[in-house]
Amino acid sequence: MYMDYVLEHHDKPKSVYLFSKSNNFEESQFYNYFGSFEAIEKQIFSTFFDNTIKILQASKDYQSFDARNKLLSFYFTFFENLTANRSYVIYVLKDCKKDLNSLAPLSGLRKSFAQYISELDIETLDINQENIEKIQKKALQESAWIQLLVTIKFWLDDTSAGFEKTDIFIEKSVNTSFDVLHIAPLKSVIDLGKFLFKEKMHMN
Repeated sequence: MYMDYVLEHHDKPKSVYLFSKSNNFEESQFYNYFGSFEAIEKQIFSTFFDNTIKILQASKDYQSFDARNKLLSFYFTFFENLTANRSYVIYVLKDCKKDLNSLAPLSGLRKSFAQYISELDIETLDINQENIEKIQKKALQESAWIQLLVTIKFWLDDTSAGFEKTDIFIEKSVNTSFDVLHIAPLKSVIDLGKFLFKEKMHMN
């Protein structure tokens, strides 16, 4: 109901009272679930995440994947969810594309995604010092979150059919991040750089 209202009126409801009245339910019912419209916006992005995880967990193939392919599967499925709700996502994020990291509606998503990354058991450098290992895990979560934000920004700007360029970007960026973790050859890093440079020049 909230998403429909925002898309139809290009604005948030003026009040919970008017929103509940226009949708034929009591105002008190709204507060049984949410304290504000901002809380709904946070929950919507958290629900995109939850729906993605449900789909992945229902897949037998996903259960057998290594961390790299699990993360790739997450990305492709998550962005299918975003694409199914693209008009709403663009409306909410349109004013903050330059600094998505500070956007309140994504705060719940950030927490859930950080937990997801920690459960992937992504290999890091084997250093037998607890403090350094904690720093590595925190850095991994933060870098993964930044990577997700960069991908959302790319998707918001993508005008290709079926958002095929976003799919290419996802594959190249996720593979590059894992290759860097394993100190692999720089081929994939250079490949990602060429792709981004080409896309930036095209957009300009």
